[in-house]
Amino acid sequence: MSTPDIRMSPMSGVGLVASREISTRLKSKAYRISTLVLLILIVVGIFVLKLFGGSSGPDATVGFVPAAAPLSAPLTAIGSSVGQNIATQPVADEQAGIAKLKDGSIDALLVQGADRVHVQVEKDLDGNLKNVLTVLAGRVAQNSEIIAQRGDPAKVDAAVAAARIDELPPLEKPYDYDGQQLVLGIIAGILIYMSLLLNGQTVAQGVVEEKTSRVVELLLSTIKPWQLMAGKVLGIGTVGLIQMLAIGVVGIAAGLGTGVLTISLSAAIGTVVWLVVWYLLGFFMYSIVFAALGALVSRQEDVSGAVSPVLMLVIVGYVVGISVLPSDPSNKFAEVLSIIPVFAPTLMPMRLAMGGVPVWEAVVSVGLVVLLIPGLVWLAARIYRNAVMRTGAKVKLRDALRAA
Repeated sequence: MSTPDIRMSPMSGVGLVASREISTRLKSKAYRISTLVLLILIVVGIFVLKLFGGSSGPDATVGFVPAAAPLSAPLTAIGSSVGQNIATQPVADEQAGIAKLKDGSIDALLVQGADRVHVQVEKDLDGNLKNVLTVLAGRVAQNSEIIAQRGDPAKVDAAVAAARIDELPPLEKPYDYDGQQLVLGIIAGILIYMSLLLNGQTVAQGVVEEKTSRVVELLLSTIKPWQLMAGKVLGIGTVGLIQMLAIGVVGIAAGLGTGVLTISLSAAIGTVVWLVVWYLLGFFMYSIVFAALGALVSRQEDVSGAVSPVLMLVIVGYVVGISVLPSDPSNKFAEVLSIIPVFAPTLMPMRLAMGGVPVWEAVVSVGLVVLLIPGLVWLAARIYRNAVMRTGAKVKLRDALRAA
């Protein structure tokens, strides 16, 4: 007498495993507490920025005695021309100025007269301020020479101030990177990196847990191996997405509500949307591989070693993003890596949040990941099917790939 086929339909099997993962993990106290703590930290951090962020002060403050007063206006003008915000402050005399140097009220003091630049500091002279004062000294010497030659320093200064460069149109249209968008880009990269790191390894650990407890044998009596793998990835991915959405929405809402973020609402929403898109793409791309690699081992302590080669790809993209993009958002090396599928999930969302990414680059990077996922599903399903029922010693990758 034949045994009835009790296997479910493909989608029913995947849905059953996914719903089980979602239900189990949403009820987990660890998940709820960790999500709540993250949300609280984000809100508290935003309020701290609101309270203590403030506006930045001058780059340097220079005091001057009455005899050096004529140097005040040229000093601030020269500083402005080289991107330094120099504030000046009159002092009654040299002794009063020295007192201010000692209490930190000023960074440097101009003493004696205006015929030369005599500067006094407490310990050392800041390099940027020294450059500005050096230019000022050159200006003073130039004016002295003009007077000696019976010229008019005021006319020469006016002619110099009116001089302008003839700037030709740039070969490429520049993009003005907003500081807040740069910060959002880094935060987006960190969130995706942490989610891939934690949730991806959770998939591998879940596979090993079921494998060692023999639960997998019961499950595979009703569903196919690929259904079990897909359901687990889908379930854990959904739970991670809920956490990601909560963090993104609460963070953006708190930032806009407190005024810490002054970017447009559309830019903020766009950041969250791309965050979700790249989380989903990155998670499904990496997690199906983690599931397959997890099936190769039978002990939890072996999981990190099994998945570490793939994790390195995630880490490389993240490290390049946080180390290169903040100082050089248009870096060509990071631009190329962000289009390569294995690095795109961490790098591309950073660049998109920062802005200035050509549409074709965003489309190509998404398209390449979408095209890669079916191939990874096929490969991972083969490894998973051939290794998940084999306990004991670690299954070699080549054996899992060629097993019947």
